[in-house]
Amino acid sequence: RYFPPHKPVSVMIHFILLQNKQGKTRISKWYSPFEHEEKRRLESEIHRVLIRRPTKFSSFIEFRKYTLVYRRYAGLYFTLCVDPNDNELSYLEAIHLFVEILDKYFGSVCELDLVFGFYKVFALLDEFVCGGEIQETSKKIVMGRIRALEDHEKKSK
Repeated sequence: RYFPPHKPVSVMIHFILLQNKQGKTRISKWYSPFEHEEKRRLESEIHRVLIRRPTKFSSFIEFRKYTLVYRRYAGLYFTLCVDPNDNELSYLEAIHLFVEILDKYFGSVCELDLVFGFYKVFALLDEFVCGGEIQETSKKIVMGRIRALEDHEKKSK
């Protein structure tokens, strides 16, 4: 029997934003190509959508040709932009896992930790997500890798 070729399904995170309630983007990581001006427009537009959204609504928003999955912790919005055919609940869990990793590393993470320790946040994020796909879901392994990097940095000094 002949089975026609199927289109590959695109499954990925296009970008990650960590924004405060005032709209200041603290961390952004882009996995799909966007022009600089388009990135700024997206950040601003996404903040306006999130800040106006009632808390009783779901954490999923159809946005342009993507789906936004977000979660608010204290005064920070953690937002993932994903393909509409992806499993939104798994990304919501991924946001929570990333916050737990940040909490474990910084000890009750706050906005100032993101500002002054941004290079560590990016290192944690790179161990967690690579090329727009979640690579590691074990807090223990991610923390072990970060500790190994820190040990290597100390030895090289």
